[in-house]
Amino acid sequence: MEVARFAPSTTGVAHPGTLLAALLAWLDARSRGARLLLRLEDLDPERCRPELAARLPRDLAWLGLDFDAVEPQHENAGRHADALDRLAAGGALYPCRCSRSRLREDGEKAPDGGFRYRNVCRGRALPAAGWRACVEPLRAALPAGRIVPFDEGGLDLAQDPAREMGDPVVRRRDGAVAYQLAVVVDDAASGVTRVTRGRDLAASTATQVALQRLLGLATPVYRHHLLLLEERGAKLAKLHGAVGVDALREAYSPRALVGWLAFACGLRERPEPVAPQALLQDFAWDRVRRRDRVVRWTGRALELGD
Repeated sequence: MEVARFAPSTTGVAHPGTLLAALLAWLDARSRGARLLLRLEDLDPERCRPELAARLPRDLAWLGLDFDAVEPQHENAGRHADALDRLAAGGALYPCRCSRSRLREDGEKAPDGGFRYRNVCRGRALPAAGWRACVEPLRAALPAGRIVPFDEGGLDLAQDPAREMGDPVVRRRDGAVAYQLAVVVDDAASGVTRVTRGRDLAASTATQVALQRLLGLATPVYRHHLLLLEERGAKLAKLHGAVGVDALREAYSPRALVGWLAFACGLRERPEPVAPQALLQDFAWDRVRRRDRVVRWTGRALELGD
């Protein structure tokens, strides 16, 4: 059986972009008879909050989306540590003294919009007591060479991640395991075969495939879909104060909001109320819009731009 997952961060309440990503992941999985996991990405000690992790499954259930299992990511600390042990044993793990301000000063942009790391700390040794005794961030040295991940929607994911992105941080200065490592370890442990997610994460795919290869893990099939954007062109995000699910629940019934999301992504010609199950009847990815959509919140309703 195929296994899929939806993996939102628990750094804020769900907004329209979160809900669209959840709906598309749900439609993809249920249309294939795949097992669907809800992974709550709650590893960031600075931004993740337990009360937000607790409410995300409830908000998605209100929308009409069901999951076969719910997995708080912090419960996977043992497997994350095992992966760091394996990277260290293979000579790929090293401490990095470079700060974020140093990367900004270098000014070299990476494909994901951040700043490229030039691998300047490669060759630095771990403490004699091992990576657990390290107080600096840890990076994984990626093998050189071009990686060409497959995207089911035809998106070009080809990249030389070691050169274009730089070696990724795999454990942060505060001791938290970083996203790039946690996501590949947890996907593999859960047997994930399909990853449906927003196009904002496409540039990370080659790095994740490189880590999978370092760890001897299987690579799932990827599909990256459109994003809902704010009027300034950035992705709708909790950080930018995108309208949250509480306000949406006051303005829309679950079926009405699903209908609006289906209209926004091209699955319906009009924003008419519909249940997620009804969308399964004729769901196909070739009916999903490829271009991103601008979204405005009027205070009472969602509006679409181009």
